[in-house]
Amino acid sequence: MRPAIGVVVALTFILGAYSASAKGCIKGAIVGGAAGHYAGHHGILGAAAGCVFGRHEAKKHAREQQAGTTGQGSH
Repeated sequence: MRPAIGVVVALTFILGAYSASAKGCIKGAIVGGAAGHYAGHHGILGAAAGCVFGRHEAKKHAREQQAGTTGQGSH
């Protein structure tokens, strides 16, 4: 359990330095790392996949906000 926590902390600090370009990555890495850890001790792989997915979703959300199509109140 300690190595997984260490990896998450290290990723948080490393990716925190790139906060402008890593939006969504940290949250995805934490969730993916936890899921990967409990799904067969693949926390690092889960964190990497979570980072990629989180970044993708953040970009998609940013594009929707920029276009004004957030889906809220657009009746």
